Amino acid sequence: MFTVLGASGFIGRNLVRRLRERGHVVNVPSRADMPRAGEDLGHVIYAIGLTADFRSRPFDTIEAHVSLAANILRENAFASFLYLSSTRVYAHGEDTREGARLSASPLDPSDLYNLSKLTGEAICLGSGRDKVRIARLSNVVGPNEAKSDTFLGALCREAGRGHIQLQTALDSCKDYIWIDDAAELLLRIAVEGRHSVYNVANGRQTSHAEWCTAIQSRTKCSVAVNEGAPTLSFPPIAIDRVKDEFAFAATPVLERIPEILGTHESEPDSDLRGPTSSRI
Repeated sequence: MFTVLGASGFIGRNLVRRLRERGHVVNVPSRADMPRAGEDLGHVIYAIGLTADFRSRPFDTIEAHVSLAANILRENAFASFLYLSSTRVYAHGEDTREGARLSASPLDPSDLYNLSKLTGEAICLGSGRDKVRIARLSNVVGPNEAKSDTFLGALCREAGRGHIQLQTALDSCKDYIWIDDAAELLLRIAVEGRHSVYNVANGRQTSHAEWCTAIQSRTKCSVAVNEGAPTLSFPPIAIDRVKDEFAFAATPVLERIPEILGTHESEPDSDLRGPTSSRI
């Protein structure tokens, strides 16, 4: 049995679908109907989180990333517990291996997200419970990205209107992982993982220029960059652990442009794409 908390989100819905297709019993309690104390939850995947609006909802952010997870860890029985964190926690460093020393500043409002995720991770690791694991996710992309509240979603929407206007430089880059790759890795980590922390990422950066070129090849839209646009890039994410343990090989996300744009003739995940937000 699995319990997916945060099943209404893009990642949670995809996990639930895959588990049920494989014959698993999956419980999907809502935030208004959290599990009772003492209830056995089987394998727990904790996918509750805030992203785009964390700055305007600080108390909700702490509740989602820390308090609710702490309650489950303290009060419930489970076979395993997988906490979904973010590779954004590496934003202020160059070492992106899972054991790297991380930093964040409470004086920076943008760091509230990182601090809350790191506190959630600390609660997990300090809980004293067995088989508690953390997955740090990079930017997860999927079919019909224009329906999502992400940087790539904005590109797709603008392309549909015929013109992309970039606020950041073309050489800006991030790590993007295809939803199927992320979901499969998460399910394996949840049940089989031998370590306590894993990066769930592509391992390769994709630049704004690469995205725009790929989108233009399908839509013929024009592209312009704001004068003086800054370059915003994050350090490449180390994925040696998932490669060594699970023989992971990432899907090249640029090859998925037809599905990302929603122009692919078969779109199996089209009904699962909901509002989410860029992880880093």
